[in-house]
This record gives sequence, structure tokens and C-alpha cells, in this order.
Amino acid sequence: MANAPRRRSETGVYHVVVRGNGRQVLFYDDADRQAFLAMLARRTSDAGMSIWAWCLMSNHVHMLLEDQRNELSHAMQLLLTGYARYFNDKTGHVGHVFQQRFFSEPIESERYLMAAVRYVHINPEKDGIEAASTYRWSSYAEYTGGALATKEPLCTTKPVLDVLDGPQGFVELCESAELHEAGFEGSLHLSDAEAIRVADEIARARGFAHLMEVRKLPRAERDAVIRQLRGNGMTINQVERVTGVGRSIVARVH
Repeated sequence: MANAPRRRSETGVYHVVVRGNGRQVLFYDDADRQAFLAMLARRTSDAGMSIWAWCLMSNHVHMLLEDQRNELSHAMQLLLTGYARYFNDKTGHVGHVFQQRFFSEPIESERYLMAAVRYVHINPEKDGIEAASTYRWSSYAEYTGGALATKEPLCTTKPVLDVLDGPQGFVELCESAELHEAGFEGSLHLSDAEAIRVADEIARARGFAHLMEVRKLPRAERDAVIRQLRGNGMTINQVERVTGVGRSIVARVH
């Protein structure tokens, strides 16, 4: 079955996630990380895109990308193909390096943008690796003026810092306790009570009386809501209960 078309962002800004195939490690050392970031910088620049945030984890990468020319899919294809070739040549690995379809979610409100900026940067902390403020392989230092892991800054930070009134506002955002401001890919392991609360917030934000209306949406819109629910930490069973969409459908949405 063909994949549903990606939903285009009215603002041109997307939260993008790429994952190693079968949870495969993507970066064995800092040279690998530098290689990926250099390719990311080149491909986004060639496509007229801007990087607003990034974070490299062991087997996945989070990015906020601005794409006003609808070049996202092409740029990502070139980036992932190029890095996979580099990775396989270096390691002797054979086969797919990345999951075949990367995740992208349009960011169409300031509230969602701030939530996504926070989520991208707190990934190392959320996963119990290191404090967001000291983790080298994210754009945190680009926002605060700290020591960079890269030779040159990669990010366009002004749009976010203008909203936050500068670097201190960014630090306060990352240290805030609000995790469920908007939906994005992740795994927060909600209790059933928390899942119901988050589902109600998302329903209100999308203008639904309740999330059972999701069943009636066109496939692309339905899947976007499911990704949002799953991204806020809901299990497949929880999504099934709050939307009425069958678990087999929920499980296929990535």
C-alpha cells in the first residue's frame, strides 16, 4: 500500500524525526556525528531550507526544519541516502540504515513550536543520558551561546529567540515542567488518567468535541492525529480507546 502524502505546513516549519532501521545505532563516534551534521547543513542549504533545532541521539535524530519551497522530502532523501552510504562504507554494514519513511509533523502555531523546541532539546535528559544543558550533540549551545560541538553554528535561532525574549527565555523553556503542550513524536509513558487529559487537550486544540471524531477523518488527517497522540506518550491501546480507531490501524501509523 502506498504511503499517504505528507501534510504540508502552512508556516513551512516541520518537526522531523529519522530513526535507525530496527533501532539500529546511527552514530558510533563523533566523526559520524560530524559527518551527519555536515551533510544536513549542505542539503538544507542547497534546498533553501533553515535548521531551527536539532538533536542527535544514538539511534534517532530530531530536527526542526523550515521549508518554504516544499523541498523537504527531496532534501531528506539526499541526506539519508548520503549518510547511509557513508555509514555502510565505514562500518561494512549491508542493508538499510534508516527506517524507510521519516516522520514529519507540520508546526502551525507558536504554542506547538515552543513545545517542539523544548522536546527536541530535552531528549537526552528525558532518556536519562545527560542534562539538556550539557549535552553536546544538540543545538542547545547555539541558543545559549555555549561551546559548540560543531565548527560553525547550524541553526537559525532568531525566530525562536524572538518569541522567548532571548537565551534566558530558552533556558527557562527547557527547564519548564510542561510536557503536553502539543503533539510530537516521542514516548512519555502516560498513565490512563494522564492520557485522557492529554487527549482532551488535543481534541480542543484541533476543534473536536471529542476524539471519537477522528474515525471519520480522511486517512492523512486521521494518521496525523494518531501520531500526535502517540507522540505525547499514549500506548496503542490508549489511542484505540480514546479515538475508536482499531489497534491494527494505530500500530501501522509511524
